Amino acid sequence: MDAKAPITQDVLTIPRKLPEGPQNLIGLSRDQMRDALIAVGTAEKQAKMRVGQIWQWIYHWGVRDFSAMTNLSKDYRAMLAETFVIALPEVVTRQVSDDGTRKYLVRIAGGHEVEVVYIPETDRGTLCISSQVGCTLTCSFCHTGTQKLVRNLTAAEIIGQVMIARDDLDEWPEPGTRTEDTRLLSNIVLMGMGEPLYNFENVRDAMKIAMDPEGISLSRRRITLSTSGVVPEIARTAQEIGCQLAVSFHATTNDVRDRLVPINKRWPISDLLDALREYPKVSNSERITFEYVMLDGVNDSDEDAHRLIKLIEGIPAKINLIPFNEWPGAPYKRSSNNRIRKFSEIIYQAGYASPVRKPRGEDIMAACGQLKSATERARKSKAQIAQEAGL
Repeated sequence: MDAKAPITQDVLTIPRKLPEGPQNLIGLSRDQMRDALIAVGTAEKQAKMRVGQIWQWIYHWGVRDFSAMTNLSKDYRAMLAETFVIALPEVVTRQVSDDGTRKYLVRIAGGHEVEVVYIPETDRGTLCISSQVGCTLTCSFCHTGTQKLVRNLTAAEIIGQVMIARDDLDEWPEPGTRTEDTRLLSNIVLMGMGEPLYNFENVRDAMKIAMDPEGISLSRRRITLSTSGVVPEIARTAQEIGCQLAVSFHATTNDVRDRLVPINKRWPISDLLDALREYPKVSNSERITFEYVMLDGVNDSDEDAHRLIKLIEGIPAKINLIPFNEWPGAPYKRSSNNRIRKFSEIIYQAGYASPVRKPRGEDIMAACGQLKSATERARKSKAQIAQEAGL
């Protein structure tokens, strides 16, 4: 298929009809917020300053109550409270793994749900966020891929996941105090539910909010977007977001990758690698991360390791080896520890970093490839019961 063909999906970013009532300020760009303030009577000459003030209250201090925005007049605060809201998605459940991993089931507009995972480390913490409800890619090793795509998330719903986690970690600084350099939430990875590059504009707008220096203020190097290989959007990611890039690679031949990552049928390995070779030049990124799930007897041979080295030649890269995280009904098994070590050693000897990702949060189904909203699991279970009963 022509790589220049437009990318289309039968998916909408809902709500289609804007809800009646106050407008949510979360997710608006600075320009959009400025326009919204002018529309309700803010003088154009003051609008930029007002945006800066409100932006800091929301995204730097984490304030949700307009009355607490003390550098605004009481009348202006009252007007804001009557006209706007500062609303985040609803946290339905919060689970904490034995290893400290936290998983949040988050409800968004329309009653749909996504999962968000916070992974603590000794000197940092990574938040894995979702970009879609469900997924359209149907990667055969991924539990999330068995949940049908419902819709794209809005920019507000994407950045809202970050704000929810900061709430839970009690990480917003107290107004008037100095902020600490050490962060509990220091990194964001777009590796949750969905393909981020099939929801590009909303992902871009949310990440620009996350990177804004007067707000959450995460460096672009602290944000990693993971794609299964939507080739035409890769260069755009470098130009419009500039974050780190990871690619769900998982195979060294088109035959195997077609089965594991069906998007490969549209943009095969050679097309994907050509786009990746250009990415560091465009964005001045450090290295591209190749994610490679280790599947017993499928993609874990010595020959696969040597082919992988040959394929990525000339690309600044590291290879994350991911022991397969099994889920009920999964068609694959995890490669043995010895096989993973041998595979890693071959890559390392070729000069590439090849860390083996330690599974985190498996006891609460929060590990890589295991995310799937609880209600969707329940719906599937009920449907299976009904089918078995002949209903």
